[in-house]
Amino acid sequence: MANLLPSVGRRVRLEGAAAEEIPADADTWIVAVLDGDDGLELIATGALGDHSEDVLRMLVAVGAKGSLESTTRIPAPEGIDTDSIVAVGLGDEDPSADDVRRAAGAAMRATSGSEKIVSTLGVLDVVGALEGAGLGGYSYKGLKGANNGKDNGNGDSPLTVTVLGASDEQVARAASVVDAVCTARDLVNTNSADLYPESFAAVASALAEDSGLEVEVLDDVALSEGGFGGLTAVGAGSSRGPRLVRLIHRGGERKFGLVGKGVTFDTGGISLKPGAQMGNMISDMGGAAAVIATVTLAARLNLPLEVTATVPMAENMPDGLSYRPGDVITQYGGTTVEILNTDAEGRLILADAIVRACEDDPEFLIDTATLTGAQLVALGNRTPGVMGTEEFRDRVAELSREVGEGGWAMPLPAELAEGLKSQIADLQNIGAGREGGMSVAGSYLQHFVSDDVEWAHIDIAGPSYNTSSPWGYTPKRGTGSPVRTLLAALEDVTNNGASEDSEN
Repeated sequence: MANLLPSVGRRVRLEGAAAEEIPADADTWIVAVLDGDDGLELIATGALGDHSEDVLRMLVAVGAKGSLESTTRIPAPEGIDTDSIVAVGLGDEDPSADDVRRAAGAAMRATSGSEKIVSTLGVLDVVGALEGAGLGGYSYKGLKGANNGKDNGNGDSPLTVTVLGASDEQVARAASVVDAVCTARDLVNTNSADLYPESFAAVASALAEDSGLEVEVLDDVALSEGGFGGLTAVGAGSSRGPRLVRLIHRGGERKFGLVGKGVTFDTGGISLKPGAQMGNMISDMGGAAAVIATVTLAARLNLPLEVTATVPMAENMPDGLSYRPGDVITQYGGTTVEILNTDAEGRLILADAIVRACEDDPEFLIDTATLTGAQLVALGNRTPGVMGTEEFRDRVAELSREVGEGGWAMPLPAELAEGLKSQIADLQNIGAGREGGMSVAGSYLQHFVSDDVEWAHIDIAGPSYNTSSPWGYTPKRGTGSPVRTLLAALEDVTNNGASEDSEN
């Protein structure tokens, strides 16, 4: 993929070692602290040996805190074979796996200049320590700097993190998960002049072929001839035509569908967005990036499911050929739609893709999209809204919280769906008022899901692109959400038969 994108983010090399096998050439150690009843406490001190009291004394002297994600860097005391020590707070005497993940990510940002790092956080939670280090160590500089395209695409020195207590198997899995999330981040971070429907489809195809997936790509001519009216309408105003990409991992009999919104840039079309912050609309393909990364991860992990990602890609631009408010289009499958706002375009391309995905007869279907500003109004920048079939929706939201991506179940009230009725078509593409915009969009999508499919829709308008400061293992710009939620849902079906006997 690095050859197809102008830049990719720095990746961390993850390694594991037994607690007694500390690499001698490490330049930084990461340790954990918390605020105990008697003051600052240093935990997992075994690696420090007889020097733990010296380290704690130094940390107290410089005012180190134990609150979650707080970091303090000190020079290593004499006798410890490293240059510096980074203490990171856990905030609680019983930290969760995601607390460890967040602490590990925060610690990575405090290791600037290091090349070989040892983390003792594995004694608390190996998976959290590995994933947090890998995700927190990602950095993206884009086209900045003369060394772009070298050393992981960012001109950064290679970075290795050894997590004490991690086995080879745990390292391999964590590295695969981290790479998938970082792949989604790279795609979201790429500017739209370089990532447009045709090039996006090429990148997706290359990733899929590297993972042994089946690939199908429909171009703008095939989409028009095939009746994909949503994609054709949304992409009509751009000189760079739409695509529909299908990536298939055939790992087992049970079928799971993934759909992700791939609007590579969204001006709003004729219903033009305000100019302020429009540059962030390079991220409007975050859902597509996530499902592409997830289906390739499913293949790398050899999940025993048939996983099919159906990915609609379009660029929403104003032009003489653009679709207009007042137009009536026909979605794939025959539903007619009155267009009242061309900036409600994501649901149009998703509807085409959902109908096509349901033709595969999946048991489960998750679509994800940077769909509505209403998601940010309702739930903020970090919490995805999850809608859909009630039992499956609740399970996906629960899994999202378990992995630290924070999904929250939201309803699809019947009265909001009523507001999508049109006088001149089967549906209109926005509701009758401004209220409940996230659920209105979900209600629109619900119309296109087959009745016998367990379905969840994840709105990631805020969570997929971090416009504020980094936190935990989440960088600025592309976050890779909700790759780990999607993986958790796939593995939940594999391990537990989620919703297999559901009455829904």
